[in-house]
Amino acid sequence: MERSGEDRQISAYNPPSRKTIPPFEALRAFDAVARLGGVRNAARSLGRDHAVISRHLKTLEQWTGAKLIERTARGVVLTDDGRRYHAEIAAAMDAIASSTIDLMRRGYHNHLHISCAPGFALHWMSRRVGMFEKLNPDVEIELRPTDRSPDFGLYESDIEIRFVPSYRTVTKIETGMQYQEVASVPIVAVASPDYLASAPAIEAPHDLIEHRLLHEHDFDSWAHWLAAHGVFDELDLTGPRLWQGHLTLDAALHGRGVALMNYLVAESFIASGQLIEIGRDQPAFQPYAEGKYLIFSRADRWDTPLIRRYRRWLIDELRKDHSGLKKTA
Repeated sequence: MERSGEDRQISAYNPPSRKTIPPFEALRAFDAVARLGGVRNAARSLGRDHAVISRHLKTLEQWTGAKLIERTARGVVLTDDGRRYHAEIAAAMDAIASSTIDLMRRGYHNHLHISCAPGFALHWMSRRVGMFEKLNPDVEIELRPTDRSPDFGLYESDIEIRFVPSYRTVTKIETGMQYQEVASVPIVAVASPDYLASAPAIEAPHDLIEHRLLHEHDFDSWAHWLAAHGVFDELDLTGPRLWQGHLTLDAALHGRGVALMNYLVAESFIASGQLIEIGRDQPAFQPYAEGKYLIFSRADRWDTPLIRRYRRWLIDELRKDHSGLKKTA
């Protein structure tokens, strides 16, 4: 006998019985073993004794009536059924984790996690973030200096502050992200007084070719900076590559050569006399090559009150502290 339309609708929305869902701890243990490749790795990841993980695996096999793992001399490996089962439940567990993080973030309005370019974090933000905290005493700030962009999809950060030289292509903005320029700053050549006292005079940008140039990842920054100052020779640049801005700065401070720094990072060292800005006020060294600080956030959180408040505070403070910098919209 054919069921009525109402009966079919009720049947369609009837969820699986909870009795068919194994204990969640057993599922977590199985997922960790499958992802990390072993019981001991799973135990370390979950903060459990490896014997507990083994019991959870046995429970899951008894519950399902299927053999999910094989024990070998090298440890455990998934059976065909185990691999199939894990592929199907892993996506569901990721969805549960993502939804839970999303719910936690939406309910946690007084915590702001900021990922930031290391130089900016150390030489500007760390000295001023207390001002924002005083204005917002209910807000907890977590500041993480990093060269790696966070995974906003996994809520690794609320905000990222990134420095991008004008001669480099801006990283493609991922779907669901929004950004704003907060400051445009000069990129300047700097060296220590000791280095300059013992090195040939520098009267024009072209003279720098004969000097010991300090590099970060590659030679491109110096090549572009020289080109921006009219030096288009076929260059065979040499010099140490130090792979991190802090190391390049430290090398310049210790007299190892000439470095390129963005002005916000170098400013305090120039003011104290530890570094000298080469070509300052000399027409041959104009115009400056520039770089931009950009602030990123998820588009769906861009105008949340706390993130909006922080963006406005950051731009205002940059303008007050550095009135000579190019203004942003």
